[in-house]
Amino acid sequence: MHIILLSGGSGKRLWPLSNDVRSKQFIKLFRDPNGEYESMVQRMYRQIKAVDPDASVTIGTAKSQVSAINNQVGIEVGICVEPCRRDTFPAITLAASYLKDFEHVNEDEPVVVCPVDPFVEEDYFKALSVISDIAANDDANLVLLGMEPTYPSEKYGYIIPENDNNVSHVRTFKEKPDAETAKKYIEEGALWNGGVFAFKLGYVLKKAHELIDFKDFHDLRNKYETLEKISFDYAVVEKEPDIRVMRFGGKWKDLGTWNTLTEAMTEPSIGNVILSDTCENVHVLNELDVPVLCMGLKDMVVSASAEGVLVSDKKESSYIKPYVDRISQQVMFAEKSWGSFHVLDVQDESMTIRVTLMPGHKMNYHYHSRRDEVWTVISGKGIVITDGTKMNVGPGDVVRMPKEVKHTIYAVTELKLIEVQTGREIRVDDKVKLPMPEGALP
Repeated sequence: MHIILLSGGSGKRLWPLSNDVRSKQFIKLFRDPNGEYESMVQRMYRQIKAVDPDASVTIGTAKSQVSAINNQVGIEVGICVEPCRRDTFPAITLAASYLKDFEHVNEDEPVVVCPVDPFVEEDYFKALSVISDIAANDDANLVLLGMEPTYPSEKYGYIIPENDNNVSHVRTFKEKPDAETAKKYIEEGALWNGGVFAFKLGYVLKKAHELIDFKDFHDLRNKYETLEKISFDYAVVEKEPDIRVMRFGGKWKDLGTWNTLTEAMTEPSIGNVILSDTCENVHVLNELDVPVLCMGLKDMVVSASAEGVLVSDKKESSYIKPYVDRISQQVMFAEKSWGSFHVLDVQDESMTIRVTLMPGHKMNYHYHSRRDEVWTVISGKGIVITDGTKMNVGPGDVVRMPKEVKHTIYAVTELKLIEVQTGREIRVDDKVKLPMPEGALP
């Protein structure tokens, strides 16, 4: 089975745990079978492999998310990087071209596309396997997975099948309605459109070439910024006369808001949290190193991170986005391919960061033109290179890198250090990457 997972968006509705770099699908909120916390993308990848160990998984995403994906899922997963956001039709087209040109997938093979962030169980992935088989063996050009609606939602589009069979031809599609209209759709047997599509690879490539003038993956990627922003539903699905839909009545939650996210949590709090006995229906997520105490709260969500603190009624939390849009600040936490960093303090001419490197990983070899840096190792063992000179470091060691000094660090074990940046102009783009000195590091 070939699966394309669409991983996009900044997840502003889950501020302050999410930001432009750390989207909601990378927040570790759920327990895996070993009792460890895992993110939505880790959970989905694990579930796919549990159902089909040989499944080929490609994640379509933005460049800003690549490090987090590699950090959480590993380097085995395929990654198709979008140069910019252009909605789901360009994203699926780019991923389909990636499968053909880089993974050498035959155009007759079926492909399943789905979002990376729904909260589902293994029966969902078994259903994906079924619609993949239907796409491979049926004469329909598209096969959709329609979710059995649980209430007249205004958030989803609706698929109206021709009959109530488990697999049926699609009669029509309806856009996101008001609650009263949604109720009428459900009475007609409508299903939620969960953004899950199955098709033969060649079908989508043919449709893409009809709408976009491109030769191959590289040509498409070079033109990507000029493409029309349009969804796969508008560009393809609503114009295709031959579509099947398969009903799905298993667990499926779109965890796009704090209200829906907390419904999927198995425990009321994560982190250093104290809840009084008088709290009712309260969920707290605390990433800070200080305790959060809640007393007498009802139907509330509290979230604290280095980005900020949210205290909200659960229903009201769905309307958070316009308020978060007003906030402009330094990204305080991010996962990188080599580990993660937390910004501890920001001043006019200095920034203090706690850096964690995973064992066997290293930073890029680089230098800065406008700032000096000092590393103080607080735990673990590593190897530092400054201007080609190598030295072993451990707890208590201090390394100074004035501007223009080329440097990198390699983690022999998990390595934690405090990085202090000083200078009149501290900017993210003040970084010049260089080739690693040959043979310098493992």
